[in-house]
Amino acid sequence: MRPCFLVTGTDTDIGKTVFAAALVGALDGAYWKPVQAGLTGETDAKVVQRLSGLAGNRILPEAYRLSTPASPHIAAKRDGLEIDTGRLALPDTHLPLVIEAAGGLMVPLTRHVLQIDLFASWAAPVILCASTKLGTINHSLLSIEALRRRAVPFLGIAFIGEENEGSERTIIEMGQVRRLGRLPHLDLLDASSLRMAFDSNFCRADFVAEMPL
Repeated sequence: MRPCFLVTGTDTDIGKTVFAAALVGALDGAYWKPVQAGLTGETDAKVVQRLSGLAGNRILPEAYRLSTPASPHIAAKRDGLEIDTGRLALPDTHLPLVIEAAGGLMVPLTRHVLQIDLFASWAAPVILCASTKLGTINHSLLSIEALRRRAVPFLGIAFIGEENEGSERTIIEMGQVRRLGRLPHLDLLDASSLRMAFDSNFCRADFVAEMPL
């Protein structure tokens, strides 16, 4: 029995890695990125370690490290392999675990398995990171519908960006989901400023209740 959260997004490059860093730091937990696609520059795991302030042993090794920044099934093919979802079992740790997805829910891991299918098999609660920019209502409601169709546990939505009260309210009311908070863009982004922003905009109690896997 320990908290375990799946952090995914409505789109790519919306800030879910930064949110994952804030969450795992607040929980004093462990972080896992099952599939890293793209190895040039700072990987997501390195970003999370830098922004969370956690020791390196709290950042669990990826199951797959793929060279190309692309959909995992394409990146794997370019590396001459195919992802074996049997290798994507949840890590054994006593710490609160934050898992960051590779992009959004419908990202293919193989030609036959979508990322959301893996989430359904894990049955751990999903946190959906949603941008507050134009288009977020459509992307968010589609993601919510996909999660419900597969009966994936859903903790709520974490908005990321500048306040957009109308869009946020529409998503919460029409999607009938919990609003966990909104993480604003930070001019100075480091471990200290991120911790302060998370503490100011989210309630830690929403994440600390023990949840069976």
